[in-house]
Amino acid sequence: MTERMFEEKQHASLYQKYRFDPPDELTELILQYLDKKKGKPHQLAVDLGCGTGQTSRPLTAYFEQVVGIDVSKSQVEQARAVPGFPNLSYRVGTAEELPFPDGSVDLLTAASAAHWFDAEHFIKEATRVLKPRGCLALFGYGDNVKIHYESCGDQLNNIYIYLNETRQILLPYTSSKVTGANSKLKDLFEAIPYPDKERIEIIPIKQQLSIKNVIGFIETFSMYQAYLRADPSAATTLLERTTSRILEEMKVSSTEAKVNFIMEYFCVLACKPE
Repeated sequence: MTERMFEEKQHASLYQKYRFDPPDELTELILQYLDKKKGKPHQLAVDLGCGTGQTSRPLTAYFEQVVGIDVSKSQVEQARAVPGFPNLSYRVGTAEELPFPDGSVDLLTAASAAHWFDAEHFIKEATRVLKPRGCLALFGYGDNVKIHYESCGDQLNNIYIYLNETRQILLPYTSSKVTGANSKLKDLFEAIPYPDKERIEIIPIKQQLSIKNVIGFIETFSMYQAYLRADPSAATTLLERTTSRILEEMKVSSTEAKVNFIMEYFCVLACKPE
């Protein structure tokens, strides 16, 4: 079954605040794939491991109904607190047991979540609920990140090397499931039995983030939260030290200063046969 790593209310609050919406380029890629393979109408999209709804909400512009599902009640409560999406609902549940009739779903998405699923049971359930020519879109981002600020790019890349070093501290607190994301879902892709599928390994996306948001993003990681539970003082010091180093290298005093944050997304796309 899906692992349960994001249950705490405090963690859900951080998720709502600091996790990114999917980039427009990625949403467009997924919708183009669905249009090519199945076509309209776009009636039902289901966002699995929806967290606090960052991927669910943008889908509402393209589907008659969107349902977000997550194992964490706290995450779902945070998602439901965002108003303004009348065709969006949320449910507590797992990717391996979906509350939908056979052949009823046009699109199943999972953003930075599929590596937590039980692959065999998830694929079986996805095949059951997808319509003929319905599509899977599973995506996330790798750990190759670049940071740029005016003329300080080299210094900030050095900071990212430093951040990579700190990951050695977090390594004992990292779930083995995270390696599935780090491999860009290679094993899950190979397990999908559909002949019509593709895996895009590098989709570079640039966005502007404040230093505060970069640090908040790190704070949402499951391995950081595990470290925080095990050693609160050391975990807090780690973030404080990282913040100070970035401010020092950028020669700024405010964590509201913006940097260009460049990430490499990946995406698995698959179409259920007729």
